[in-house]
Amino acid sequence: MNVLGILLGLTAATSDTRLIFVAAFAALGAESISMGAVAYTSTLARRKQYLKEVEREQTEMREIPEAERKEVRDIFQKWEYQGEELERLTDLIASKPKAWLEFMMSHELQLERVGKSEPRRNFLIVLSSAVFGSLIPIVPYFLVGQDVLLGAIGAVAVSGVVLFIIGFYEARTTVGSLWRSGLQMAAIGLAAGLAGFLIGHFIGASPA
Repeated sequence: MNVLGILLGLTAATSDTRLIFVAAFAALGAESISMGAVAYTSTLARRKQYLKEVEREQTEMREIPEAERKEVRDIFQKWEYQGEELERLTDLIASKPKAWLEFMMSHELQLERVGKSEPRRNFLIVLSSAVFGSLIPIVPYFLVGQDVLLGAIGAVAVSGVVLFIIGFYEARTTVGSLWRSGLQMAAIGLAAGLAGFLIGHFIGASPA
């Protein structure tokens, strides 16, 4: 909701709707692309790390298999397997190179597989989410025409409702109080908007 803060700040500083729209859409584009780029590069970095560790584990499985078997055994021991059952499970894992590798990646290194398409997919998801989220507070300004104050009120109302729904849904799909999570999400987003308004009012505003 950075765009909400920019909109409210500009509303406090000027009544020029053209300036408000230019700044809002510039922020929308810059923020969406930058967030998408961060998602892409961070996912790509995780993929490179995963592939590097896969190569290292495969080398160790070929060159020092007994040491790798011991690591499998140690993991099962932590899960309280003992005796013949421990040895049987270790032998089962070590008998299948693919399963062995997956086991070590998941339970020794605690790394999740990162597919080849994931960086691009995450980029598109974050980009589209950022665009959608940034458009929400802009829409009321389009609907009210030149009345920027009414546009600001509409932007705050719509953004608050959407943020509450997001927080409510997040708590419903995970854990936590539904209403508390919704109100918390709305309060955080609207606080950012309030900060933008106060900055525009006390620093950027000029007398009419």
